[in-house]
Amino acid sequence: MKKILLGVALMLGFAASSFAQEKANVIKLDQTDGKFVVESMTVEAGKFIFEVSNKGVDREVGFVLVPVKNGKEGEHIKTAYLSKAVKDGETAKSKVVNLKPGTYSYFCPLNPTPHYTIVVK
Repeated sequence: MKKILLGVALMLGFAASSFAQEKANVIKLDQTDGKFVVESMTVEAGKFIFEVSNKGVDREVGFVLVPVKNGKEGEHIKTAYLSKAVKDGETAKSKVVNLKPGTYSYFCPLNPTPHYTIVVK
């Protein structure tokens, strides 16, 4: 009986996780050599998945998102990390990230790129 209940709980957990990802908005970002194509954006507060594509960069690319307060960048938001480093022609997604009102900075530490801004209202 315990095994059955554990199995049901795990299935419900996976279903809830999938449902949460379906409810999140997807922000698609393309990286070219040394930059993101989208250099700034303004969005409404909510849940987001970041989808990053490598468009012709001859090395793997990644994605880092940090909050910015008083002009200083904070700690990396780990749920925004991509599922893998992205090779040329490939795409990877983050987990669901809950963005609250404020300013955030995003960049690639592998490519590397400048730090770009997301304003969340």
